[in-house]
Amino acid sequence: MTDTRTRPNERTETSGERTKSESSEQQSDEQQSSERHPDERVVDERERCPECSGLLVTDEERGERVCDDCGLVVEEDAVDRGPEWRAFDASEREQKSRVGAPTTTMMHDKGLSTNIDWRDRDAYGNSLGSRQREKMQRLRKWNERFRTRDSKERNLKQALGEIDRMASALGLPDSVREMASVIYRRALDENLLPGRSIEGVATGSLYAAARQARTPRSLDELTAVSRVEKDEIARTYRYVARELGLEIEPADPKSYVPRFASELDLSDETERRARSLLDTATEQEIHSGKSPVGLAAAAVYAAALLTNEKVTQSEVSEVANISEVTIRNRYHELLDAEEGTITP
Repeated sequence: MTDTRTRPNERTETSGERTKSESSEQQSDEQQSSERHPDERVVDERERCPECSGLLVTDEERGERVCDDCGLVVEEDAVDRGPEWRAFDASEREQKSRVGAPTTTMMHDKGLSTNIDWRDRDAYGNSLGSRQREKMQRLRKWNERFRTRDSKERNLKQALGEIDRMASALGLPDSVREMASVIYRRALDENLLPGRSIEGVATGSLYAAARQARTPRSLDELTAVSRVEKDEIARTYRYVARELGLEIEPADPKSYVPRFASELDLSDETERRARSLLDTATEQEIHSGKSPVGLAAAAVYAAALLTNEKVTQSEVSEVANISEVTIRNRYHELLDAEEGTITP
């Protein structure tokens, strides 16, 4: 197979052929690199030259990637896919941008459709007349009907709106919302919704996404913000996870600790002690068969006692949404495990 990579002495004038003066300048690399503009050539530490294993540098001005040692041109005529304009603040960036927002699975149409502005103003910012306002109102109505013209689109719009509402109430990041939207779309495409409510499948999808992203929320927390019962959420979640083949690991009690500690305004030391207590519990296998939320809440309470921070069982119970009895039972077990003597 012929090597199509271009060496320095084989480059044409159009691709930036080295002249004799450039060859002489190469002999003083240190002086040349010190005078080079920092934005013109960027060192790529992750890749090496295939010939001499030297560092590859990107010449932004010529659109080339070359070896800094032997001069081998690995890539040329690179295309700059960034904007051709510069902006120095958010407002200037918004004014100069000529494209819309990126596509997202959190919208039923993936954000590709357009909306008619509700402010009833023309391109110059002037208010519209009464007839024009009525016309715009009718156009908005028809535009909305066209966006949800079939049952699948209406289903997605309702479900994704429900996912966004619950995720906001639970403080979940956009990555979890995106994942939940993908899971729901898959369930809809696989025809898993007949016989089940849209709200139930949406809640189950959000619960599965939170588990996959290791930012879990308990079923009680989901039930508090959902419009369906806890049993239906659990049943729908298991069905969707099984039918779609979702790989979901058991919830780790330690994943709840940062949120509980933050809501209780506890120190980093207390959070570290809580994690240590849970590690010990896992090593001694006293966590088996117990609720991860209950263990995490008990570990936070026990760690607060060990670090002399003032927090009550009632406060931890309210944050974790579990009973005080569970906290009392579990925190004694955790402290006993820490001491190496587990009481029956």
